[in-house]
Amino acid sequence: MYSIRLELGRELEDVLFQKMQAKRDEEELAAAEYREKRALLIRLIGKFSLHLGFLIGILLFVFADISKYGELKELEEEIAARPFIYEAHPLIDITEISEERQKEAERERLKKTQYYAEETERTEAVGDDVISKYAIVIDMNNNEILAARDGRTRISPASMTKIMTVLVAAENIREDALEETFTITPEINYYSSRNGASRVGFLDNETVTVKDLFYGTILPSGADAAVGLATYVAGSHEDFVELMNKKLEVLGLSDTAHFTNCVGLFDEDHYCTCYDMAMILRAAVANPLCREVMSTRIYTTTPTEQHPDGIEISNWFLRRAEDKPIGGTFTCAKTGYVKESGNCAASYSTDGNGTDLIVVTGMSTSSWRCIYDHVALYRHFMPGYDPDSAGAETEQEIEDEEAGDPGNDGAD
Repeated sequence: MYSIRLELGRELEDVLFQKMQAKRDEEELAAAEYREKRALLIRLIGKFSLHLGFLIGILLFVFADISKYGELKELEEEIAARPFIYEAHPLIDITEISEERQKEAERERLKKTQYYAEETERTEAVGDDVISKYAIVIDMNNNEILAARDGRTRISPASMTKIMTVLVAAENIREDALEETFTITPEINYYSSRNGASRVGFLDNETVTVKDLFYGTILPSGADAAVGLATYVAGSHEDFVELMNKKLEVLGLSDTAHFTNCVGLFDEDHYCTCYDMAMILRAAVANPLCREVMSTRIYTTTPTEQHPDGIEISNWFLRRAEDKPIGGTFTCAKTGYVKESGNCAASYSTDGNGTDLIVVTGMSTSSWRCIYDHVALYRHFMPGYDPDSAGAETEQEIEDEEAGDPGNDGAD
């Protein structure tokens, strides 16, 4: 009997133990699931916090930037009203503001003097019929750039430089000085020949009039005349170049143009843009003496002992272009050539009815191609041009004229 009880007690103990073990297993499983869920939740909260923090950071940055922008706008308005406040403000660069104000004042001044033009929504790209690498068309009456192809890119102006030469000379002599005389020195002729520049043909120690120097500088692009004119006006070529660069400052072009000689000889520091040259030509057209000289097709210099009959000189651009209808009249022009510039030219034309245009081109393939580029641009923008007035020149006709070309007239 005792053994039976003992056996039942053991069985009951085993049952109780198994139940207790099962309960512990359930508790451990529940604890493991809880720990797993808690870890997952912590990870999710961590990721959410990271994204939330990143989003908050972006928003703080944006709002801070907007706040700074708003503060700067307020400062700009305050500066306009009270310029003295910017001196102590840490967000404002005094030098930059001063320079920008000077540039804006200069732009406003130039707009009033009309030696200024700007692009508009109507400004066109130069068409494929124009060969020149650089080109610009300016409407003088509206201060508008009608078309451009790298018109503000630095170029070598070659003999177009001489437009500035006669402009500065005209502004720095007396009205009655044209009949005064100047003697061409051997040094002047040597300078011209040493640099392979075109010449009028004045001889050593030949005494010529100042008027002849003006025409000789433009029509045959004479370096002898240009250096003689510069020396007459300023006492030396170097001092005259200083006057040229001061004139660039007056015209507001000194940031993009600089001259080292009055002839147009190539120099790394002798440069401008087509836009700059257009503004220089515009100033020259407004000067009565320059306009007269640059619009003359043929001129004979005053007789001298060395040249009793004078020297006949021509503006070959005007003479070659005058039979090509453009809806107006070629009025003034100056060509140029050095290897670095190719054939280039600046011209002014008017239709007499309120359309006055300036065209400047650079890096054409020949003097004739350069002329045809100007013809094409004027025909496109002159409102009175009638396409039926003349058929378009054929490629063969252009090549025939090039074949008869005596050379780069007006070349340096």
